[in-house]
Amino acid sequence: MAQHTRKGAQFQALTANRLSDGIVVYLTADDRWSESLQEAEVAEGKEAAEALLARAEPSVADNTVVEPYLFEVAKEADGIRAASVRETIRQAGPTVRLDLGKQAELPGVHS
Repeated sequence: MAQHTRKGAQFQALTANRLSDGIVVYLTADDRWSESLQEAEVAEGKEAAEALLARAEPSVADNTVVEPYLFEVAKEADGIRAASVRETIRQAGPTVRLDLGKQAELPGVHS
């Protein structure tokens, strides 16, 4: 499993893509996969991060998610924030016009 974080990262979360629809998801403290980064469990330190990554293995084995990996996050007063541009983009969704692609089919997106 990949790791998209710097070696000395203090706080990390675990992300993957849900296999049924490709949506970005985050592992929670109760081993659910949430679409909200704010619900993600945050691991502090290397050992806690490795344990968090290991908890994703059953979800990979049962084809719930694909390609789980750790990424650096920052804890702020208003919640959790992805430390990298890559993860900020993954959290927000595609960087294409809202009238193109999958989001074009969603009701209320263009109003």
